Amino acid sequence: MNTLKRFLGILALILTLLTAIPDTAVRAQCAMCSLTAENATQHGNNQGKGSNNGILLLLIIPYVMAIGAGVLWYKKYRVKKTVKL
Repeated sequence: MNTLKRFLGILALILTLLTAIPDTAVRAQCAMCSLTAENATQHGNNQGKGSNNGILLLLIIPYVMAIGAGVLWYKKYRVKKTVKL
């Protein structure tokens, strides 16, 4: 169990460092830009697909972090019930 905690701690540290380091390729995109990218993909332009995939990736990260925190919280604070005879 100690090695699992150490592994999860190191994994959390690595993920925190990776998300804290700014990437020059990350750009914010407004609703009009995403609509333009969608329309461009319908007309055969492939550049909008990468932009839309980036938006979906940025959308998934908070959910994965919340689920991970929930699982860690559940494992740490759950009460083990013992059978009394």
